[in-house]
Amino acid sequence: MVLRLPTHTDWRAWSQLRADSAAHLTPWEPVWAYDHLSRRAFTNRVYWAGRAEALGTALPMLLIRRSDDMLLGAITLDNIRRGPVQAGTLGYWIGAPFVRQGYMREAIQAIVHHAFHKMDLSRVEAACLPENAASRGVLEGTGFKYEGVAQSYLQINGRWRNHVLYANLRGDRRGRTDVG
Repeated sequence: MVLRLPTHTDWRAWSQLRADSAAHLTPWEPVWAYDHLSRRAFTNRVYWAGRAEALGTALPMLLIRRSDDMLLGAITLDNIRRGPVQAGTLGYWIGAPFVRQGYMREAIQAIVHHAFHKMDLSRVEAACLPENAASRGVLEGTGFKYEGVAQSYLQINGRWRNHVLYANLRGDRRGRTDVG
């Protein structure tokens, strides 16, 4: 699998996969904007991804299967904070046809490795709904540890929902102190 920034040519595959996976995704996500699947919304997403990666504030990646260039889902390391915290927040989704095949496990492991060894982050955080057994399982299976519950953390499918919080800490926790 390859992780890469989205490009304008990904719109059709992205919007089709999101549309085909809507029943699978909507219980776990914020309500989609009326134009969520539009070319214009995706174009804005592509521009945001490029700016965020260049500024070091987020790393929004698509999951692409090597064998056939099939779009599988996406993973984003967002809310990257520097200085004393050296942390970021992980978010992800996988298309319905590709669940429970190990793709997200591979993507999470790759992003966390990159965050710790290339970006010099010390902590990667993630949150999910308490009943999302698949998400909890992939987090726990990739080294994330349960830290607690955040009350009314995010609006999911139109309602404020509690989330379980997880974090993965870089093993040595030393890191550089001159990162700005």
